[in-house]
Parts: sequence; structure tokens; C-alpha cells
Amino acid sequence: MEYYIGIDVSLELSSICIVDATGAVFREAKVQSEPAVIVEFIGNLQLPIARVGLEAGPLSQWLYDGIAQGGFDPVLLETRHVKAALSAMVIKTDRRDARGIAQLLRMGWYRPVHRKSTSSQEMRALLAARRQMQAKAIDLEQTLRGLLRGFGLKLGDVSRGKFAARIRELIAGHEMLTRITEPMLAARDAIWREFTKLHREVLALVKADETCRRLMTTPGVGAVVSLTFRATVDDPNRFAKSKAVGAFFGLTPKRYQSGETDVVGGITRVGDASMRSALHDAANVILSRVTRFSTLKSWAMQVAKRRGMRRAKVALARKLATVLHRIWVDGTEFMWGQQPATVAA
Repeated sequence: MEYYIGIDVSLELSSICIVDATGAVFREAKVQSEPAVIVEFIGNLQLPIARVGLEAGPLSQWLYDGIAQGGFDPVLLETRHVKAALSAMVIKTDRRDARGIAQLLRMGWYRPVHRKSTSSQEMRALLAARRQMQAKAIDLEQTLRGLLRGFGLKLGDVSRGKFAARIRELIAGHEMLTRITEPMLAARDAIWREFTKLHREVLALVKADETCRRLMTTPGVGAVVSLTFRATVDDPNRFAKSKAVGAFFGLTPKRYQSGETDVVGGITRVGDASMRSALHDAANVILSRVTRFSTLKSWAMQVAKRRGMRRAKVALARKLATVLHRIWVDGTEFMWGQQPATVAA
């Protein structure tokens, strides 16, 4: 008889539940959230283990690798599916969650999650660090603007390089404001300086990656968008069709149908939010800044005429996901197309 193991991962201790093929609970325990400890615990059971399941999360990929190296068959479970399946439990505990995961494995009611490669995880960590540094620097700038506005001091439109000089110009003669703003300006300068280092790391990775360079032949797609797509997709062969990539990033419309009710709403917003945001930014660039003709922009402008610019940007972002995946799989570059000749009157 085969056995199934469900693990509810936590930072310090993880709950483990082992069930047999009939669904009966064989054993439950709590062990340290360390791969070696979990592998040792499973090995000591001396049971034919069919599968080990973990809900996808921050520690899951690290534990997944350790369990796989220990000779077992781990599976990462889709978080939304696990949450929906376990939502019927009135009382929620780690022990019950582990039991529910084990039962999902036994019945096959789950969707496995792709385990990202080490290089993909490193790229995502770099992009996340860069994004956070940029956000903190902008937060400091907005805070400074708000503090000075209370004294009637307005910065107005000013470039990043002249921001500090403009602040000091406005607070000249205000001793207290000087003592307040100088530490914040120093912190802002330090954050932007470190942000620049991370951005250079992004550019270096993109320059050395042939796939990213081909993705950047697409209008609106720069270094950050191409590397984000490269790191998020990781393995293009896991998508049978390029059109499925847009749905994977949550760019397809939601739909609720029950009896006579049939509602089509906004996009699902599932999947990676940073990738969805990057594709939307690229779509905005194509529609607002790119002047060269392309069949992609022509298609998006037709959508804008029918449905409005906001929906056109979302539709173009979804289309971009398909185009970028196709470029990656085919090993090609973006095809701009030829502008149709103007018909003489």
C-alpha cells in the first residue's frame, strides 16, 4: 500500500501528516522546517511513499530541493487550489492543513506548480531588490514634498538630479527644516546610489543573455521587462500554447456563470503581479511613445477605438505575453510588419 505525505510549511516548525491509499491517517507530527530533518523523518518511517506535497510558498522551493535530493517525489501545490479545498474546515490549524494537503495528494485534486530554477530565483531576487530600493527612494521624495508643503514650500516639477538642490533652496534660512531634511536627503542619495548598482546588475544580466536581447527587439520591452519575463516564465516549454501565457499572468477576463446569471468582469489578476505590471507598462509605452508602425500597435489602436484606451492597454499587455513567448520558443525577433499603402482618393 502506498502512502502520501502532506506538509504544512511554517518558518520554525512544519506539520506533517501521512495517510494511506484509503485515506486513513497513519501518523502526524511536527518537525523543524529543515530539509535534512524532514528527509530523516520520512526515511525513518520505512514506508513506500508515493508523493510528498507542499503548498507553494517562500520556503517551499528550498524544502522541495532537499526532499528531492533525499530520494523522494515532492510536489508543489497551487496555493489558490489548496485554499479553496481547505476553506470548508470550520477550525483551521496547521495539523488540519497538513491532513488536507495529504488527502489532496491521495485524490489527485491539485495542480502542480512549476519549480523555478536557481538562476530564475536569483533574477527574481535581483528584480525585487531593485524594485524595493526604487520604491523607498520615491517614498522619501514624496515625504519631503509633503513636509515642505505644510510650510507653503512647493517643489514643483524637478528632475532627480536637481531635487536636493531645490529642497535646500526652499529651506534656506529655516534652521529646523534644515535639521529635518538633511538626514532624509542623505538617506535618499544613498538609496538612489545603491539602486543604480542593482540596475547595472540587471543591465549586465540582460546583455549576457541572448533570450533577453531578442525579447528586447519588441517595442516597449526594455531590460527590466525582458528580464522579468525571462525569470517569471523560466521554462517556455511548460506552456503548450503561447496564448496561455496571458491567462497565467492574470490578464484574461473573469467570468461568473450560475443559472441565468452570466457576468464577465475585469481581469483575474492571478499569477505574478510584477510581471503583469511590467507588461502593462510596456503596453502603455507602445501606445503613447512608440511612433514607428507595427502590426501590434495597429491592432491595439483598433481595440482602443472600439473599447477605450484602458481596455486596449490590458489587451495589448496580454498580446505582448503571447508575442514574447513565441519569440522565445521560435528563437526569432520581433517582426514590425509593413505599413499599408495609403489608397489614393
